[in-house]
Amino acid sequence: MLGEFLKAHRARVNPEDAGLPSHTQRKVKGLRREEVAVLAGVSADYYARLEQGRETNPSAQVLDALSRALRLDTDARAHLHRLAGVVADEGHETQVVSPELRQLISGMHDMPAFVMNSLLDILATNALADALYEPFTPADNAARMTFLDPAATSFYPRWHWVAQSTVAHLRKTADPKSQRLKQMVTELNQHPVFKELWEQHDVRGKTQDAKDFVHPAVGPLTLNFHSFDVREAPGQFLVIYQAEPGPNADALKLLATSRATLRAASAETTPLWLSARS
Repeated sequence: MLGEFLKAHRARVNPEDAGLPSHTQRKVKGLRREEVAVLAGVSADYYARLEQGRETNPSAQVLDALSRALRLDTDARAHLHRLAGVVADEGHETQVVSPELRQLISGMHDMPAFVMNSLLDILATNALADALYEPFTPADNAARMTFLDPAATSFYPRWHWVAQSTVAHLRKTADPKSQRLKQMVTELNQHPVFKELWEQHDVRGKTQDAKDFVHPAVGPLTLNFHSFDVREAPGQFLVIYQAEPGPNADALKLLATSRATLRAASAETTPLWLSARS
């Protein structure tokens, strides 16, 4: 069964999509065995034994490499692990945001949207999310931004609530064995509040809530957010902010203009939210 699955799926991969030349005459449809082996980082003989059923104990790492080489989606990857009798590592995650998801969030012109991973790294944003988080330098990781960027305390009027939520969420999503998490905790422990909250071991995730901001370009903002797991990329989640009709929606529209973004970048410019109300 495992060999049949591998053979069927390598026949579906277009060599050009895998970055391989396709101008030569091919006797087989899709990829050759040797090409799959190269893409997966295993020997051609080892891969041939897998397809022929002479090798029946591939490791989870080999199966993950084959999944990438064969461009398997989440369901097919999990099935490959089942066929091999190996429990798929659900904590496995990719830092690559799919082009389809990037296109989706780019089309959300009136809602800030971004993709994060389990360590709260911001992997992809749309233009309005960039404008919303413009005060942070850089806007790269929600935990680092909250605790180590001086802009945070003025940007979040309920900073301590955001701090608690951020730490509890990081506890929930991050792999406790991750070396990167250990490095992050060491860095974030510079902030005494983070150290205190981390030692409390609160674990909590939110799929929706309201969040308050004070943006230098448009002033106070209250936005509702929704968080969704990205099914084809375990460990990633999509966050979308939305404003209720009224002042918050008006402020968000103002932020969406290039004039608001450019004026926010200048420390000497009067914030638009003040000039608009004068």
